[in-house]
Amino acid sequence: MASRTIWRSNISASAGSRPERRGCRHASLYLGALLLVLSSAVASAEPSLTEIQAVLAHKTFVDLTHAFSETTPVWEGFPQAKMYPAMKPGTGEPYTIKQDGFRSTFFAMVGQYGTHVDPPAHFAEKGATLDQIPLKEMILPLVVFDITPWLDKEPAHVFSLEDLKTWEHEHGRVPEGAFAALRTDMGKDFETNPQSFKRQPFPGWSREAVQFLVEQRGIKAIGHESLDSDVTETMETETYILQSGHYQIEVMTNLDKVPATGALIVVTWPKVEKGLGFPARAFAILP
Repeated sequence: MASRTIWRSNISASAGSRPERRGCRHASLYLGALLLVLSSAVASAEPSLTEIQAVLAHKTFVDLTHAFSETTPVWEGFPQAKMYPAMKPGTGEPYTIKQDGFRSTFFAMVGQYGTHVDPPAHFAEKGATLDQIPLKEMILPLVVFDITPWLDKEPAHVFSLEDLKTWEHEHGRVPEGAFAALRTDMGKDFETNPQSFKRQPFPGWSREAVQFLVEQRGIKAIGHESLDSDVTETMETETYILQSGHYQIEVMTNLDKVPATGALIVVTWPKVEKGLGFPARAFAILP
């Protein structure tokens, strides 16, 4: 009798386990379905590019680029640009809309002209040329370091590592992957007072600050309003930023219209094969 009771007890336990197993299977199926729904919800929560463009369309855009001409201030080691109508090879006459249905301009100028990009190859034999800079490095978070408060007493103030740390104390850590711009308001003299714009010495970067931004903050590029990064005879800051594999934008403007943080910068230029520099177009999208 005892053995029969045990046998029945085992049968009862075995029979009771089937709905438990079915319940586990149902729970697993439910959990899997729930995870699928949640993952789909997360994926759908990401805005589409069309939605992003609709948001950007209502933002304020600030042009950070000077227009250039034959009289544009240029580094003393380079000639002024020459710009004249494109000519017909056979006659040497310019193309005109009246006679030919179109017109065009011939440019003869150095790459480092007006607001321009310096790729790493400008200072590094094996550095990236214009056509090799990744597209994703042409739209970046923008931070602006304003050193104009120093310039009344120190017209050639150099943005130091101490200045940078003071800025971070006020505005927060420089985000990784950012474009770091130095505001000096020199751009205001670009057209109206070119001699003042080309003055020596001028306010600029220190190598220590730029090196910290590259190695400790992971920035992608720098920009400034002057013709050069710094006033050292060896151009140590410019040499460092380019030889470390980062590009820079020179002769910027309107940085006084951009907040210290929160904006985006978009920078682009012609895709010149093995290009060592070229006029660029840069603009900021404000938050």
